[in-house]
Amino acid sequence: MTESAAEDWPEPPLAGTEAAAVLGALERQRATLAWKTSGLDAAGLRATLGTSSVTLGGLLKHLAHVEDSHFARLWLGAPVGAPWNTVDWDTDPDWAYRTAAEDTPEQLRTLWRESAARSRAVVEEALSTGGGLDQLGAYVTRGGERPNLRRILLDLVEEYARHVGHADLIRESVDGLTGEDPG
Repeated sequence: MTESAAEDWPEPPLAGTEAAAVLGALERQRATLAWKTSGLDAAGLRATLGTSSVTLGGLLKHLAHVEDSHFARLWLGAPVGAPWNTVDWDTDPDWAYRTAAEDTPEQLRTLWRESAARSRAVVEEALSTGGGLDQLGAYVTRGGERPNLRRILLDLVEEYARHVGHADLIRESVDGLTGEDPG
């Protein structure tokens, strides 16, 4: 990474609003995943560590699905779009991980970037109404509860944090790249 890239590294505000802190934490995780998967060819994105079948390409595709499904299903109460709507998740729950090897690095990166961009747009629209993180999503549990925007965003932060840890280990095994940010 260049010095200017390190200067642009997303950092949550030290004393910002709750929304700015949560969104800042999510953006930092997204940036770390992007960095850990950058510059690799198809072989690098297909590399595994030990007996695990998790790959960096699989993580990109899985997290693209998580981005799209969380906001479509939980926030908007809408069916998730392509390519996710063509998958029989009951019979193939690891579809995103399994099929990532069939995609080019650019396809995987584009899929993930576009999914994250859709999520950002949904969150920006939701926050523009002035309801903050307490706004309730459209999804209703069997018990009649609805997730608020805070919970959906925090679930994404948690999902990314888990998988960025996997990405750290896999990337180090590929070419020795280590660290938490390019700075």
